Amino acid sequence: MNPAGKPDLSWVLNDVLNVRGARHAILVSADGLLLERSSEIPRDDAETNAAAMSSMQSLSRAVAGFVAGGKGTWKQTLMEYDGGWIFLIAAGSGAYLAVSAALDVDMEVMSIRMQQQVKALGQALSTQPRQSAGAEA
Repeated sequence: MNPAGKPDLSWVLNDVLNVRGARHAILVSADGLLLERSSEIPRDDAETNAAAMSSMQSLSRAVAGFVAGGKGTWKQTLMEYDGGWIFLIAAGSGAYLAVSAALDVDMEVMSIRMQQQVKALGQALSTQPRQSAGAEA
């Protein structure tokens, strides 16, 4: 837990940032709130991008049917810019992981790493705290 009483989710971001070419990572709630950010992105920038990523996932979900004749399910959004890429995936119920990366990032490695971290995050957030086995303090 961090000082605010929230779970420390920085490990999710730190691992994806180990991929060569990764720049920044943010964990975003469905309503656009910043849940966690990598250390190199200023909080204001991270909060602005969190709101934008929430909108991007909403748009991506809205057009998922365009892919598979009305039966598509959104998995990942990949956006290309002059200076690099943004990867966006669902990270559990009501949360999304967004990573910015350089143009030369290995897209397959990044995508796989993000999927692995999202799976681990889901397991970590769904694990119930252990109860004391009768030990009195």
